[in-house]
Amino acid sequence: MIALVALHAGAHELPGDAPGWTLSPEVVVPLLLTALLYAFGYRRLSGRSGQGREQHRRQALRFALGWLVLAGALVSPLHEGGERSFTLHMIEHELIMAPAAWLIAVSRPLGVMLWALPTGLRQTLGGGARWWSALAEPVAATGLQALALIVWHAPPLFDRALGHEGWHIAQHLSFLISALLFWYAMSRAAEGAALVGATCLFVTSLIGGGLGALMAFSTSPWYAGYAALGLMPMGLSPAEDQQLAGLIMWIPGGMVHAGAALLLLARALRPREAADAVG
Repeated sequence: MIALVALHAGAHELPGDAPGWTLSPEVVVPLLLTALLYAFGYRRLSGRSGQGREQHRRQALRFALGWLVLAGALVSPLHEGGERSFTLHMIEHELIMAPAAWLIAVSRPLGVMLWALPTGLRQTLGGGARWWSALAEPVAATGLQALALIVWHAPPLFDRALGHEGWHIAQHLSFLISALLFWYAMSRAAEGAALVGATCLFVTSLIGGGLGALMAFSTSPWYAGYAALGLMPMGLSPAEDQQLAGLIMWIPGGMVHAGAALLLLARALRPREAADAVG
């Protein structure tokens, strides 16, 4: 998944009159290989899972849905349209960092994918993946995602990412990795540290919402790369296009994290309610 987004970030071209599908091999082939790797690992693991088959089916469904959202963001005309409109670019990033990353993270695909590999390679990579679990603590994951959001939305770095392939790859990698790590950490928090997870989700909603609000209320475009394009295809000025992008980051994006925070908060309060009822 990470390699796919990195390759895709480097395949940017200015679109023509109508955005088209991005069907270049460097995008489609890794996407298909990722799906095949998961499918083969799932098939091998299902033959050994016994009582855990139903759980594996649910996780496979989540992975499939997340994969479809990610594929839609990377391959559909949405991406090419994002080369001409910051609003469409923001929608693409929101899809990657919220529904796609969340669904993929909660499906916990690494273990399944490892089963598609030969035993020796599986054991080697499985041992090396421990760093992921070490970073998947709520506070650490929240800090890393906040850092990625703040740093890459600073005008100098964002403009550099728009104009230079290597920087754009780094931006997409940062967004994807931090989002996957964050949602994986939140899924672990739901199992034993729901109150901490809820707090981290609220903090994330404030950070993302704050950035979006600043964009929405700004009367001048932040990013020279979009300002230089002039009138957007939808008839918006660069400043209006940025304001709409900010609203998308602020309201729908913030609602996703705030809603997840409320769910975790409810889970954290349930044991206390049960204890009060017993008392």
